[in-house]
Amino acid sequence: MILSADRIREMVQRKPDSDDDWFTITPVLDWRTQAKSGTSSINVRLGTRFRVPRRARLEALDHLPAAPAEVSYADDVRVDVGDYFVLHPRQFVIGETIEWVRFPRNMAGFVSGRSSWGREGLIVATAVVIHPFYAGVLALELTNLGEVPVKLYPGAQVAQLFIHEVDAPAAVQMPISMFMASAFPRDPDPLKYDRHVITRFRLDLLSAQRQKRATSSSI
Repeated sequence: MILSADRIREMVQRKPDSDDDWFTITPVLDWRTQAKSGTSSINVRLGTRFRVPRRARLEALDHLPAAPAEVSYADDVRVDVGDYFVLHPRQFVIGETIEWVRFPRNMAGFVSGRSSWGREGLIVATAVVIHPFYAGVLALELTNLGEVPVKLYPGAQVAQLFIHEVDAPAAVQMPISMFMASAFPRDPDPLKYDRHVITRFRLDLLSAQRQKRATSSSI
C-alpha cells in the first residue's frame, strides 16, 4: 500500500516506539507544497552536489578488473545555493537530494521524476527500490533528453518520493546497500557481487577458445 502525503507527514512527525521504527525526511522546507494533501508522494528537492562524467576518450566503462575507486571517470561539482548547474542536451549527471532520509524496518520507497520537468526534457531516475533501514541522501540520475540546455537550481522540486509498507518487516538491520549512509553521490560498483562469476565465465571461454585453436591447428 502506497502511503498518502498526509500519512507520510504524520509518520515523520510522530515519536517512534523504537530505533527500528525511526522514520525521517529532513529538511522539508515547505510541507504545504512538497506533500500536498490528497496526493500519494512527497516532493524532494535538488541538492548542491553533482557527479559529472568526463567527456574523455574512454573506450568503455569496464568494472571487471578493478573497483570503481580505481577507474573513476567523473568529477565532483558543487553549486552554491542561489546558483545553477547547466545540464546540456543528452548529458547525464548524478545529483542528490537536499533531504536526508531514514527508513524504518517496515517501509520501502522509490523515486520518480515529476511530469512538469519531464515535459521540459529532464528525466529523473534513481535506484528502483529504497530498502528498509536505508539512511542517507537520495541519488538522482539526471538526463536532459530535450533539445536545449536546462538550468538546474538547488532547492528545485525535481522528483517525488513514493513510500509503501513492507508486508514482512525486516527483523535485523543489514548492510543491504552499497550506498548506505550516503551524504553525496558515489561511484557505483555494478559488478560487486558478480565479478567472481563473470571472471570464471571469461576463464572458461578463454580455455574453450584455446582448445578450439589447438584442435584446428592439429587437423
